[in-house]
Amino acid sequence: MTVPGSGAGSGAEAEERALMALPYEAPSGTVAYGEHPSQVVDLYRPPGASGPAGVRVTLLHGGFWREAYDRRHLAPLAAALAGPGVEVALAEYRRVGGGGGLPATFEDVARVTALPGAPARHVLVGHSAGGHLALWAASAAPGSVTEVVAVAPVADLGRARALGLGGGAVTAFLGPGEHPEADPSRLSPPRMPVTVLHGTADPDVPLSVSGAYVSAMRACGGGVVLRALRG
Repeated sequence: MTVPGSGAGSGAEAEERALMALPYEAPSGTVAYGEHPSQVVDLYRPPGASGPAGVRVTLLHGGFWREAYDRRHLAPLAAALAGPGVEVALAEYRRVGGGGGLPATFEDVARVTALPGAPARHVLVGHSAGGHLALWAASAAPGSVTEVVAVAPVADLGRARALGLGGGAVTAFLGPGEHPEADPSRLSPPRMPVTVLHGTADPDVPLSVSGAYVSAMRACGGGVVLRALRG
């Protein structure tokens, strides 16, 4: 997610505009998991679906944890993923500028991963800041999640802070100082399959950020898979 002042090129900005321009897809329903307006999950199931789903896919959106970016831009993806036997839960969470940060955002994600009614297979997918939260949940608050896919995640907060990603987004999110309890790269390896997908030319979150996380997990015996995608 391109942020003003992040140094991202016009190509990334054009991709973001195209993503934001996709028509909104309304959910089948929305459930609240708390009293805050951002503590909600949109549910997507294919038209005419009946009976329990065999798979739940929970989506965590990106946007460098900022209030300006919400779940709506992932609604077309959520609708596309919903299919026979597959339900999609598009989660919102408290963000910086709207009551989020440490610990509120993490408390929300822990609630989302533990929502009742999940089938035997529960895949947690997160992008960018949402990828960071998905990897954090894999180690710290898995709930009913059985596998995780993180796309271009802000997976190593120390490296992200040093690089100034998102115009100082890590400091805005967590405040000054180190917070190892919030950093996936400093937690115990997940006990579930984790796949990290990252573009080799990502202008917002460099591939090296995911590489640092994967190296840290493997050094502790974790079996995280990194797939570098060209472009």
